[in-house]
Amino acid sequence: MTIREKISAALKSAMKNKEADKLATLRLINAAIKDREIALRGGDDETEISDADVLAILGKMVKQRNESARAYEEGGRLELAERERSEIAVIEDFLPRQLTDEEIAAAVDAAVAETGASSIRDMGKVMGALKSKYTGRIDFAKVGPLVKDRLS
Repeated sequence: MTIREKISAALKSAMKNKEADKLATLRLINAAIKDREIALRGGDDETEISDADVLAILGKMVKQRNESARAYEEGGRLELAERERSEIAVIEDFLPRQLTDEEIAAAVDAAVAETGASSIRDMGKVMGALKSKYTGRIDFAKVGPLVKDRLS
């Protein structure tokens, strides 16, 4: 079952169970996916985006909501921050399990060895290898400095 099928099933379930907040978030997810498909389409072709693309979209949505929640908390709007956090919980149901710090370190070491990276100039190769294997499972903003340390 693809991630899109899981999202559709969850959407139907939320409608049946009258879960308004979950339903709204799932509709936002579907809208983001459709926007991406339209952007990729270009012509008249029907283009389905892959699970990796959907994972990237979901990861971006989580990151945006984390930033919004932080901003709301700093502004004293705790009810809005709480709504953002509840949306994050719904979105994260469709993301794969995040890797632990030890697993991330092992993945970075493996990617460095696999690409034969030896200097900071090879950072792009290492990041590309990590993205191809671990999209949606690693926060690449945190991995960048770790890769940089390994290659320095």
